[in-house]
Amino acid sequence: MFNKLLPHILICKLHIVHWNVKYGKFAEAVKHPDGLAVVGIFMKGKQASFTNFDPTGLLPACRDYWTYPGSLTTPPLHECVIWHVLKEPITVSSEQVALWDTLLLHVENEPVCRMVDNWRPCQPLKSREVRASFQ
Repeated sequence: MFNKLLPHILICKLHIVHWNVKYGKFAEAVKHPDGLAVVGIFMKGKQASFTNFDPTGLLPACRDYWTYPGSLTTPPLHECVIWHVLKEPITVSSEQVALWDTLLLHVENEPVCRMVDNWRPCQPLKSREVRASFQ
């Protein structure tokens, strides 16, 4: 299923992006409504340390989430994402936030580039159904 991991960070939310390997390549996966699955984690200020990178260390203790079909938050804004946004935030320091401008984005078989301007204003719900793993 979704076993290719491409982490990237936005100003107020960390995204852990997985692409559906049944489509062979990331570039093909973004063309399908079930091509990507994203776990979104809200962040609030405080220090958190990273020693050996393990994505589960980025998850809060509570794993309750909202889920909905949507799009990428950066151009070309493909409608290919099944979003899972965790209810509980994690904490980060202002120094860690400042480092985000130095992050690099690497997608398999594509050139490495700086991760900049990777945000998008809130969009209308339209006919999307938002579900929750909790009541």
